[in-house]
Amino acid sequence: MSSRSMPSRPTPSRPEQSRPSRARTDAPDAAARGRLRWELALVLGLSLGRSAVYSVVELADKVTRGPLGEQTTSMNTPLDERPVFDLLYQLLDIFFSLVPVALALYFLAAPLRRGLRILGFDLRRPGRDAALGVGLLVAIGVGTLGVYAAGRALGITTAIVPAALDDHWWTIPVLVLSAIRHGILEEVIVVGFLFHHLRRLGWGGGPAGIWGVIAVSALLRGSYHLYQGVGPFVGNVVMGVVFGWIYARYGRVMPLVVAHALLDIAGFVGYALLGSATGFGV
Repeated sequence: MSSRSMPSRPTPSRPEQSRPSRARTDAPDAAARGRLRWELALVLGLSLGRSAVYSVVELADKVTRGPLGEQTTSMNTPLDERPVFDLLYQLLDIFFSLVPVALALYFLAAPLRRGLRILGFDLRRPGRDAALGVGLLVAIGVGTLGVYAAGRALGITTAIVPAALDDHWWTIPVLVLSAIRHGILEEVIVVGFLFHHLRRLGWGGGPAGIWGVIAVSALLRGSYHLYQGVGPFVGNVVMGVVFGWIYARYGRVMPLVVAHALLDIAGFVGYALLGSATGFGV
């Protein structure tokens, strides 16, 4: 599932190629390494790193309130009582949550299209990307339901309501946009950008070294899902290992974005239309 959106109101290769295992090999000097670290800190601090911190605190809050299995986590919630302003706030939340993606791409390269190409976040291979994305959707989708059911049975996962928006004419389009937002935000930053910068900082040298980068990426992915309980943390770490391996193998985030967006669309829109028949919310 997707990361916790922060409240919007008070409340590799040659550079032109994409395989990360062959990313730029020129070793950065001390100043460049410092800049890479700051870029990582800024992007993560404005996006998924921030979400991870909030998620850990929220999990601690829930655990100290009572059993996780007796609590509910709602996603895509209303942001205003009046429908027109709720829609405006929803769209603004989606737009501004993607700004860190633009910042990450800016840090990667100029012009922007070169940053997109470095990560494989482009339309050069639409057929392959779509086919791989759908395959990942099927594999991860089945696993997600299984992990959720197991977590609920063990009492380590809250009841998840993927779509808690009121019923308006714009509800389904906003849920689709929200799902696409999560796919772009998470895969570009927690896989593409993180892989690129950690590799430039000397992580992942040698055939087995890339697994260290994959582990960091997967643990980060799991950590910002902790607000849903321990089960989603484990499930998303496994998902992160699979996605990280796919990126290390093919050097493109686009299939991951496709899979993630489709997975969230199925969860969000499916729940909005079918409720607990989807397997969630119970």
